[in-house]
Amino acid sequence: MTTGLATRILKKKTASQASAQWAGMLLASLALLSTLGMPAFAQKGQQKEAKPQVVQAPNKLTKAERKAGWVSLFDGSTSKGWRGVYKTAFPDSGWVVQEGCLIHKASKGGESNSGGDIITEKQYRNFELELDFNVSEGGNSGIKYFVLERQPRPKGSAIGCEFQILDDERHPDAKKGKDGNRTIGSLYDLITASNKSPNPPGQWNHARLVVKGNEVEHWLNGSKVVAYTRNNEAWKVLVAGSKYKDITDFGESPVGHILLQDHGDLVKFRNIKIKEIN
Repeated sequence: MTTGLATRILKKKTASQASAQWAGMLLASLALLSTLGMPAFAQKGQQKEAKPQVVQAPNKLTKAERKAGWVSLFDGSTSKGWRGVYKTAFPDSGWVVQEGCLIHKASKGGESNSGGDIITEKQYRNFELELDFNVSEGGNSGIKYFVLERQPRPKGSAIGCEFQILDDERHPDAKKGKDGNRTIGSLYDLITASNKSPNPPGQWNHARLVVKGNEVEHWLNGSKVVAYTRNNEAWKVLVAGSKYKDITDFGESPVGHILLQDHGDLVKFRNIKIKEIN
């Protein structure tokens, strides 16, 4: 082998080794970038920019919700759309609108003694209702539906089927009734809520009511906790064994107001919306 030929072979071998070393360094760099979460080199069209996350504003409907037929029942700043039960105006005490919430302030306790219950101005027949609620420690309240302003006016809260709001751990009502049918999410004094995971007092929970004729569902934090059929013999037997046994045609009206209850405790509501079902 001549000296020139040997030199050329050595140069090629050295260049090949350098290329391999460079490729190894490049792969190591790419691996490091990937580990750090930084974008690596990619072919055009492979890498997409992450879309910014859209956070829905409190008490505001999205475009999709409006298109689907949802209507807001609380604008976050006024009591528009609500009035006191058996009244023509919103209560001048007990209830306030603060920090984007419809709030019943804590009082000395008792049912409908501090401003009284409030109801929607409109009555509803078939609907989906959703809202967030936050009940205080040891607190009691409720969401009622099929509410009618019966005469003579009953003592205490207005009459209607009730989605119970309660601090089950501290309020004595949780131990009353039958088999827990006065606990949170239950059809009050009638059907016990099951498969539920309520957040503790002072935190927000999400309630959903679905009414299609005589078929009714209660949902709590995304789980269906009550389902029942009214206006049949089983319903009449259920009512006959409850505190409503002496109320004529309890829960049988095809329409009624939505009611938020004054039970003397601090409770907050927000994101109240409804969709009527044809």
